[in-house]
Parts: sequence; C-alpha cells; structure tokens
Amino acid sequence: MCGIAGIIAQTGGNVEVHTESTLVRKMIRSIGHRGPDGEAYWNSTDGRTFFGHRRLAIIDTSPAGTQPMHFAGRFTIVYNGELYNFIELRSELREAGYDFHTQSDTEVILAAFDCYGEACVERFDGMFAFAIWDDQAKRLYLARDRFGEKPLYFAWSAEGKFIFASEMKALWAAGIPAEMDESQVLLFTATGNTGFPLQNSSTFYKDIRQVPAGHYLTMQSTVEENAEPEMYRYWDIDKTATSRMTPEEAMVKLDELLSRSVRQRLRSDVPVGLSLSGGVDSSSLAALAKRISGTSLESFSAGFPGFEKDETEFIDEVSRYLGTANHRINPDHSILADDFERMMYHQEQPVGSASVLVQYKVYQLAANAGIKVLLDGQGADELFAGYQPYIHWFLQETWRKGDWTQHYYEKAEFRKNGWKDTTGLKNYLAAIFPHVAQESLIRRQKKLISNQPDINPEYLKAYMPEAEVYKPLVTSLNDILYFDISMARLPELLRYADRNSMAHGIEVRLPYLQAELVQFVFSLPAAFKLNEGYTKWILRKTIGNLLPEKITWQKRKIAFEPPQRSWMDHPSVKAQIISAREKLASKGILSRKANVKTNTGNGNWESDWRYWVLSVLPG
Repeated sequence: MCGIAGIIAQTGGNVEVHTESTLVRKMIRSIGHRGPDGEAYWNSTDGRTFFGHRRLAIIDTSPAGTQPMHFAGRFTIVYNGELYNFIELRSELREAGYDFHTQSDTEVILAAFDCYGEACVERFDGMFAFAIWDDQAKRLYLARDRFGEKPLYFAWSAEGKFIFASEMKALWAAGIPAEMDESQVLLFTATGNTGFPLQNSSTFYKDIRQVPAGHYLTMQSTVEENAEPEMYRYWDIDKTATSRMTPEEAMVKLDELLSRSVRQRLRSDVPVGLSLSGGVDSSSLAALAKRISGTSLESFSAGFPGFEKDETEFIDEVSRYLGTANHRINPDHSILADDFERMMYHQEQPVGSASVLVQYKVYQLAANAGIKVLLDGQGADELFAGYQPYIHWFLQETWRKGDWTQHYYEKAEFRKNGWKDTTGLKNYLAAIFPHVAQESLIRRQKKLISNQPDINPEYLKAYMPEAEVYKPLVTSLNDILYFDISMARLPELLRYADRNSMAHGIEVRLPYLQAELVQFVFSLPAAFKLNEGYTKWILRKTIGNLLPEKITWQKRKIAFEPPQRSWMDHPSVKAQIISAREKLASKGILSRKANVKTNTGNGNWESDWRYWVLSVLPG
C-alpha cells in the first residue's frame, strides 16, 4: 500500500530533468501519509518520464521491495496495492521460466506484464493502481483494480505534461488547478452523492480524471498534448449469469470462495486486525479469520452510548464468543470540531455523512495500536442485498415474474422482521413498466436538483445538469445491485475507506470484493439473497454455525452510524455551519437569503452538512 506519482513530459534535456524531478518530489511529499516507510524516485534516460513512490511496507518489508522497481532492463513500475494471489502467480511464472529476486508482489506484477502483456490484470486478484513504463516501446501503462479500491488520477498540465498520482492533492501540487465541477456541486447539495454514473472517468474537479475501476489505459510518450489516452475495460460483472445450484450447494461454494478470499487477505508480513461493527458482515469475517488462522484478530470499533443505534451490545457479543481483543472509541460531537477538516483534507471530495469521520477515527485507533492491515466488511451489503431499499426491488422482481405466492409470503415475513412496508400502486406499476419507472426516477432527481431553495438561482440556471442525471433500468434485483457496485454507492464507500486508512498509514482489505466470489453471488437467484424476511440470507445461512444466533439473524443494519443530528445541534457546530453558508454565498453558490442563522438547525441538518463539507474543500 503506497502513494505513486509520475510525469510524462513532451521534451527532454538537463533543464527539464531538474524541473520535473523537483516537481515529482513535490507531488510525492504531498501524499507522504500514504507511505511512511520509504521514498524513492526514478527518471528515464531521455529525461521524459519521471516516477515517484512512497512506501507502506506490508509484503517483503526488506529494501529489496523498494520502488520504483525495474525488470528485464525494460520495465519500471510504481505500484499501490496488494496482489493477494501473488504466491500462486509466482509459481505459475516460475514454471514459465521466470526467476525472482524478492518476496514482493511488485516483482510478480512486472513478470506477469512481461509474460502476458496488458492482459496480465485479468489474472490478478487484488486491489491495485500501478504505472508501468516500457522503455523499449516508450509507452505508459496505467491500471486500476476491478472494483476501484485503489485510486488513480491523471491530468494534463498547462505545459502539456501528462501527470498521474494516487491522490488529487499531488496533482494540485504539480500545478493542476482545483476547480470544482459546478454540476457536481449541485448534485451533491441536492442528493449527498458525488459522480455522474455514466461519466466513470470524471471527478468532482474539472480537468482531473480517474482511471475507472476495471480499466487500464495506455499512452505513447510522443502523444500530442491533451490527447485522450487509449482506455480499455478488462473486466465487468456479468449480471445475467445464472446458477442452478441448490441452496445447500450454494452455501458450500460460498464458504469455499469466501474462506479462500479471507485466507489470501490474511497474507502479511505485518500485524493484521479487523474493523468490527457488530453486524453480520464484519462478524462473519472475524469468525472466518479465526477458523482459518486459529487465533482471533484484534478488532477495532466505535460505540455511541445512549444512542438508539449503538451497536456496542453486538460488538461485545462477537468479541466474547470469538475471544477477540476489541478496542473501541466512543466519539461525541467534539470529533467534528477536532477532526472534521483534517478528514476532509484527506478525502479531497465530498463525503455524505459523519459516519465517514467515525471510520476515520476507528482506523486511527488501529494505527495507534500498531496495526498496519485491517480486514473490513465493505461491499457485502451491495453484493448480498443488505440495505432496506433492496427489499422493494426484490418484491418488484417477484411481482414482475408472477411469483405471487413468494411475493406475498416474503412481504409478510419482512414486515414481521420490522420492515416498514411502503409498497403502493407505483411499485407495482414500476414492476410492470420498468422503463416508465426509470424515466420517472430521472425526472424526480432532476426536480430535486432544480428545487433547492438555498441555491443561488443564477448558479442553478447556469450549471443544472441535464444529460448527466441517470437512473438504471431495473428489471431484476441484480440490476440495482450492479448499479450500486459499479456506478453509485460502492465507489464512494471505497474512496472513503482508502483515504481514511491511508491518512493513518494503514491498509484496508475487503474480502467480499473478490472477483470470482462477486460473480458467483451475482449468478444466484434473488431469493438466495433475500429470503424468509431476511436480507443477506445466503451469507447468514453459510456462516450460521460460526457465530451466535443473535448475531447471525439480527435484523438491524447500522455500521458505525453516529447520532449526527444531535451532534450538529451543538452550538460550536452551528457556528461552523453559519460560516460555511457565508462562504458559499460569497462564492455565488448559495443565495444571500440562505446566509442567515435562522436557516441552521431547523431540521435541515443534511443540507447543513453538505454546505459545511463544500466550504472546506479546495476550489
């Protein structure tokens, strides 16, 4: 886990080498938190390619694993991430005639690139963002993992340099301006979301792009200024694949795949811990890790005493049952004053709620305890349909298919388990006419964006997004799960986790985001995911004998959700909100009439949060 940066310049020479070397150093030092264990640089002999690297040593912590790393007198790499199947790949490559001089996964990537070319990424099970320079072909290769766990940004400078880095602050350090995309601002203030789904390489900032998840791009060093790199998608989820397994067969297969994923993600030359919320997802990982390793991982949690959504009871139950040494923080409103701006500095783009700040503090707790690697349960809710809104989509699928018995049975079972049934005529019509429902949702979102009373009308008129607003066509549960994993919910959550963990120099590994596992779960019928009134049914059934029934069959879904509304009612926070409104009004984003104290704390805490977030971001 590391921080990477690089420059491809249009011209070479002694003057340029000095200038670009200085610039790359500036970039790398702006993201020094990503790699506290080392710093190194390299430039090509023609003075046109420059790489920098900050190291967080996890696998092969010896100097042999230092980057930039070279291979075969031709390739040079800077790499951020972990290749979990590197041991298996190394054996495969040895059989193909390759020798290895380190124990690192970095060298395996280079050998795989030499052996398989650009298609090497199809063999990788891991989270990664890397750049390889082919000195013979004078060609740059940038690649990002299947789900986008690791970030990779790029931009063209005013001088015609192609610049890439792990975080945008490195691009800003290189002189790329931090200018917010006004349409993105409007989307965030209205919905709390960032990113337009159909623009998968866009970011919150103008002229800064990202390599999309599951993609790689290539570029010749002689390319014209501001030319579009060649971009390729190497992997996608097949949401139409169908398994004919019985539930019992599916449980065996799921146990096999998830256990393998956990086993490989326990590979580390430094201590490994676990982020534990007390929910099904993280508790399952804790149980599997103990079964595989024979010992319980140290766990790290957050509690909110007195809050109705506090999960301390469940965290303690899991810890007692598995013998886990649990470390816990009990944050209150003071973290907003003490840590909010620092967290936002690391996040660089908007965050949807204070739960992101709680995650930041949990990861800090782990780092202070000497843990450098954490397992985390992110991705399970989107994969196994863990969120309450998925119940509506599931019931619409059963209605559309004419499975009336199943539809009414499941509806009744979910009600018994506390689901608030708001199903009405519109839901049944949406099941029958999904295209109409899609158009209706798009219109609704546009209306939500355009009807923001605090926003300056001139700003709204100038930057109202039209073509960018998108909602998926949903004819099955898999459609909405695919949308959330690939385009909507999960990409934001992965960004939060990457920035929060790397802010403290630790690595977060996500066992549920293993490509074969994800594809397998997508192939299962919807009724394997939601069944008998429970979300994540197949996961609960699979790990049921590893945890107390109280944990396995719990009905709540929370995960570090803090009492944000009461926190934001604190006078010190209200003062910050007033200041944020004033700042956004001075920029012309909010209207002047919105810049009054009486608008704060009147039940509009979500908008207040979004204004506060925007006010501390660059640009």
